[in-house]
Amino acid sequence: MARFEAEISHYIWETKYRRSDGPDPPEQSVEDSWRRVAAALASVERRDRALWAERFTENLTDFRFLPGGRILAGAGTHRRVTLFNCFVMGTIADDMAAIFDRLKESALTMQAGGGIGCDFSTLRPAGCVARDCATIASGPVSFMRIWDSMCATLLSTGSRRGAMMATLRCDHPDIEAFVEAKRDPQELRHFNLSVLVSDDFMRAVADDALWPLCFPDRALAPEQGIERLEYRCSGAATAKPCRVFRRIRARELWHKIMRATYDCAEPGVLFVDHINRANNLAYREQISATNPCGEIPLPPFGACNLGSVNLLQFVRAPLTPQATLDWDGIAECAALGVRMLDNVIDLSRYPLPELERQAKGSRRLGLGITGLADALIALGLHYDSEEARELAVRVMTLLRDTAYRTSIALAHEKGSFPQLDPTAFLQGAYAQTLPEDIRAEIARQGLRNSHLLAIAPTGTISLLANGISSGVEPVFAFHHRRRVVNEQGGWRTFEIEDPIHRLWRERGGQASAGALPAAFVAATEIAPRGHLRMEAALQPLVDNAISKTVNVPEELPFEDFEGLYREAHALGLKGCTTFRPNPVTAAVLTPTSGCCDLDREGE
Repeated sequence: MARFEAEISHYIWETKYRRSDGPDPPEQSVEDSWRRVAAALASVERRDRALWAERFTENLTDFRFLPGGRILAGAGTHRRVTLFNCFVMGTIADDMAAIFDRLKESALTMQAGGGIGCDFSTLRPAGCVARDCATIASGPVSFMRIWDSMCATLLSTGSRRGAMMATLRCDHPDIEAFVEAKRDPQELRHFNLSVLVSDDFMRAVADDALWPLCFPDRALAPEQGIERLEYRCSGAATAKPCRVFRRIRARELWHKIMRATYDCAEPGVLFVDHINRANNLAYREQISATNPCGEIPLPPFGACNLGSVNLLQFVRAPLTPQATLDWDGIAECAALGVRMLDNVIDLSRYPLPELERQAKGSRRLGLGITGLADALIALGLHYDSEEARELAVRVMTLLRDTAYRTSIALAHEKGSFPQLDPTAFLQGAYAQTLPEDIRAEIARQGLRNSHLLAIAPTGTISLLANGISSGVEPVFAFHHRRRVVNEQGGWRTFEIEDPIHRLWRERGGQASAGALPAAFVAATEIAPRGHLRMEAALQPLVDNAISKTVNVPEELPFEDFEGLYREAHALGLKGCTTFRPNPVTAAVLTPTSGCCDLDREGE
């Protein structure tokens, strides 16, 4: 029987993932939960369902494979919930009826258990007049407040707390209001914010050039003497006639974005051209939003279907000179994980028919890793070392090749995803980096899934798995306290010890100051560029994206902080998120409270 080594792990299973209602008997152990999930995922197989249920159960056992939290909580239950963690909502057309249609769709999606991402760049700037009805626009930020209130209302009804992501392009006339919005600690508290930053903007920053803030002219009332230009808004596929509201020095705007992030930890930055250039479906879709944690850039009505291989479970002889990874075990876990996640698409309920059409049209998956930092320590490797990055690259290369080969085999067995155009797909920037034998097999047999890889934050499911390090993040702290919202709306605090530290201690390691081996390094002990280098090493292997927070010390000079984001763009990352302790965020992220309350995480 699996053993919960941390009190918080049992609490999370008991309150979030254990089936305790409905017609079936309550689950008595996490093994019961694994069998439920495995049987549900196997139920959509065409043949050998009992065999697949057995294999899926084995893959889940001992937390080897960790499906997204919605899968663990919902698969095989009577609840009418989605098994997808997150979605991006449809394009918000710039009229009142369409805006409130999207609000309704967002509410229904969140009520079903999904977090959402929304691009508000399509809404007219505050103060301008509409072409058709002569009404004065209140601007994107004002409508974001309505979404924020909707989310708060759902919380008050007892619905699961879902995170929201809001994006706005860097050339939108209201970009400065968006950037400054969360300086007020009461403003937009249920949103993560990210600016869509284009390559053109980064060039303008480098050149200290003027930057146009503009909006498509067709949506605005006619006006004489106004500057217009043919312009490709950030995130748009083609240029359109746009009205220039004003021009601002690009470097001035960049510094405003950076200063807000430095002071308040938001907004984040999404390098939207990198995202679209590397998108496997760039031949048919344009992306301008992501799921709330940023690891899955998605088109309108796209869905986020996540699962992670727990690397710590594949370390043999940990903390010894003989420590090594079970490479065959990782590959087998990944192959089964792809099949399990592919089955989620057919098993899940969908809050909206458009979400179902998009999910089944592309069959996007996000297979990733978690427990990387603990695995590195168990192997005697310092997180910020060439050896650690080389091993992480080897792991992700194995995951990439295994996932794509599995998806090709599934296409042969069950059919390719409907949106596949093999010729256009293979011309894509990411597809051109795949091994030649995989490219040849895609051309010959097709592909089951448009995207296969993402590295998620895995906050809650990593805690379920006895508190392993989250995603590709370093160990947060080897001892810390975590505050969790309980079912009564209050707080419960847990003492947490990192599992690899626990193993070291149980084997006789001394916890006195200075006694930890060199590989035992926590997030705040790693230089900011050490965080960035790990993400940059792995991003070329990931067809979606990576959720990674770069921890920076409070005393880091602003110029060095701003330089991290320029470096992230130069390295080809799809986005950048940092955390610097400060009075605004200190209550959320501290060495004693953990990284965030569980109900806001992407699981």
